Amino acid sequence: MEAFLDFLRFERRYSAHTVTSYQTDLGQFAAFLKSAYDLADTAQATHPLIRGWVVELMQQDLDPRTVNRKVACLRSYYKFLLRAGIIEANPMLRIKAPKMAKKLPEFVPEEALNGLLNTFEFGDEFAGQRDQLVLEMLYGTGIRLSELIGIHADDISLGASTVRVTGKGNKQRLVPLNPSLKLVIERYQTRRAHEFGAVGGPLLLTDKGEPMYEKFVYRTVKRYLSQITTSGAQQHPHALRHAFATHLLGKGADLNSIKELLGHASLAATQVYTHLSVDRLKSVFEQAHPRA
Repeated sequence: MEAFLDFLRFERRYSAHTVTSYQTDLGQFAAFLKSAYDLADTAQATHPLIRGWVVELMQQDLDPRTVNRKVACLRSYYKFLLRAGIIEANPMLRIKAPKMAKKLPEFVPEEALNGLLNTFEFGDEFAGQRDQLVLEMLYGTGIRLSELIGIHADDISLGASTVRVTGKGNKQRLVPLNPSLKLVIERYQTRRAHEFGAVGGPLLLTDKGEPMYEKFVYRTVKRYLSQITTSGAQQHPHALRHAFATHLLGKGADLNSIKELLGHASLAATQVYTHLSVDRLKSVFEQAHPRA
């Protein structure tokens, strides 16, 4: 198991959070094998034993997404063992993950979000400038929370109107910056330099000048979005990513372009946003079809 976790850390370059999640899932599986079958070596687990764990997880009324994540962890683990020659056959081949109901992503309505960003007085102090940049960056680029806090000052190119983003699997991509977002960045950089004398390093800093962390962003986004929506799911940083994609699609952007901007590995992950644009499709139909 330790060799597998090292493989995730150093070869796959997974984040510390993801590796910890895999470690937790494998630990729970190992504990199940020991208590239920008195088996101490996970490499010796067979299809029936693994299926027994999946059944037990489902009987605990866990969210199917949680069970699927744990099954995916075991798939990766036993593929690793097979490639390493530690096992001769993959016991996961006949394991089926529970079906999940398709859940459409929550996003903030365009008018409400633009109303907040256009009218709220963030102020000239460092904290206000920083908070505005957090919101504008998430909505203006569609990047993930982890990608936001990973941006360094030298990843920004105002001349080229781009930001270099490091996504999942340490893959980098360039995301364009719109003119209004560039102005917010420029104001923030000026205030940041005045406040902390900082030029390089992480772009976003806390009130104490330390690198931004996830919970800080969560609290910041929730504080502002709670003023325009009562839905907890719409007060999440990821809701701004969903809003970015949904609003682009609604304005006529093609799905492949949105896929590249979001950093999705496949188009399937982006296609969920097509379900959120039914109103736009109805409008196009009514305008274009001769019998509408």
